[in-house]
Amino acid sequence: MQRGEVIVRFDKVSFSFGIKKPILHEVDFTVRRGTKITFMGQNGAGKSTIFGLIMGAHEPSEGTIHLASGLSVAIGRQVIPREELELTVRDFFQRVFPKKVYDIDPRIDRVLEVVNLHADHDKIVGKFSGGQQARLLLASALIQDPDLLLLDEPTNNLDKAGIEHLTKFLQDYKKTVIVISHDAEFLNSFTQGVLYLDVNTHKVEQYVGNYFDVVKEISIRIEKENRKNALLAKEIQENKDKANFFANKGGQMRMVAKRMREKAEELEEEKVDVRKEDKTIRSFRIPMQEGLIGEIIAISSFRTIKDHKVVERKAKVSLRKDQHLLLKGPNGIGKSTLLESIANGSAKGVTITPGVKIGYYRQDFSNLDFDKTVYDELAAVMERPLEHDLRSAAAGFLISGELINTKIGYLSEGQKGLVAFARLQLLKPGLLILDEPTNHINFRHIPVIAEALSNFEGAMILVSHVADFVQQIRIDEVLDLEQ
Repeated sequence: MQRGEVIVRFDKVSFSFGIKKPILHEVDFTVRRGTKITFMGQNGAGKSTIFGLIMGAHEPSEGTIHLASGLSVAIGRQVIPREELELTVRDFFQRVFPKKVYDIDPRIDRVLEVVNLHADHDKIVGKFSGGQQARLLLASALIQDPDLLLLDEPTNNLDKAGIEHLTKFLQDYKKTVIVISHDAEFLNSFTQGVLYLDVNTHKVEQYVGNYFDVVKEISIRIEKENRKNALLAKEIQENKDKANFFANKGGQMRMVAKRMREKAEELEEEKVDVRKEDKTIRSFRIPMQEGLIGEIIAISSFRTIKDHKVVERKAKVSLRKDQHLLLKGPNGIGKSTLLESIANGSAKGVTITPGVKIGYYRQDFSNLDFDKTVYDELAAVMERPLEHDLRSAAAGFLISGELINTKIGYLSEGQKGLVAFARLQLLKPGLLILDEPTNHINFRHIPVIAEALSNFEGAMILVSHVADFVQQIRIDEVLDLEQ
């Protein structure tokens, strides 16, 4: 096994989900042993699908995928499947191996230390917080010690300490890694090359260099392509104008006109397909429920986890219209549990004014119905489901065409996030509850989302570990669950 040898090769690989959803078209790229690669591309472009092709979960419709002989591959999945939430930690790790591993407990302890998580091996996986589950997913890939490690959004739900642990691990990892992530600083800390999946051409471009260098290189290329196209468009128009002028003259001039038209067609062929994919969602606002006055929510006490035990804490929080609260605390302290209990009305020590509509962004999207289409899910929250309003809101979040009639379960995690925001906009809530709303979201959309949340005129409770994002939002009060 030589460092630098090609261990993955895509050779003219095409793949699509049915006729209407092409993902890859005659794609070629290679991955060498010992390299650390970032996978870039828009939400829904098909990055996770490429991981599925490498893992053998999908078969290419054309072309071949060559993996080095005896190559072991493991994937850090984005979410724990529902059927695995009832397993103990020990059984959860045992499931990743084809045969029973008898010395699994010490192995589990070693990988849990890497991801900075203390966990009883008999504890049920579903009892862990979102951040702790993210660490378990990561550890379940690491425990396999694969030749090729595929990580899909590994920083989602991780707090600062968790991201620092993961970064150090990846910097020291001697084997091959391919990472999908929207966290630029994290990616730049270990990236040696980038694979870029273009959502329109369905091709993969390969770049060498760190993450920031490659992003810069792509931006320069787009600028050049735009300039070239602008000059060609001007020349094409001049040829068309001359062709029309000479055509009207009749006789020999018609031949000149024909040549001009042919020249214009040749120039059209030279135009470069500029990446249309660097689209950002449109600027939006989340309208507030009408007729609200006075206090919307009061928190006098809450439950938190300290030294693996539930502790009752006092608080004095009162939110009215246009007041935003940030909930802080490390992974596993109980932030998501508190948000969920507030959203479903079971939180002790929390009073919500009757009649207040709650808009809840769950980090795992489990409050979306995965069997419903996007259209039905959006229509369900509208007081009067007006077709024009629904489609206009969806289009603002890049949900158009066939996508609106797709079942939620078939969307990428990033697309589910955009549907969740479209839903909040159409719901018009009085209280907005947001649990890690940047998870899976393309970094280009994040400033637009931050602005919309900052301008929300109802009451808002936010949990986010992404400091840059939080800094862009107006926060009026902070409740630190650790204090």
